[in-house]
Amino acid sequence: MNKSELIDAIAASADISKAAAGRALDAMINSVTGALKNGEQVVLVGFGTFSVKERAARAGRNPQTGEPIEIAAARIPGFKAGKALKDAVN
Repeated sequence: MNKSELIDAIAASADISKAAAGRALDAMINSVTGALKNGEQVVLVGFGTFSVKERAARAGRNPQTGEPIEIAAARIPGFKAGKALKDAVN
């Protein structure tokens, strides 16, 4: 399912226009992104938790030349599915 199909599904499920569903989805994505940028967690009970994870610096290898390279530390977004979501999928 891509973004436009998700907007169509939201519009049909909530009985709102596609434009309103698109704005709502964009607002949700922007809100989650903003919270993660600030280092906060977003917990949606029954669905899951969005959080920021710290990835440590590490040594790697260039696959073409084989020479060692240093991979910088990074903050990455993470998602952990909630119990209700896990149960719905299984």
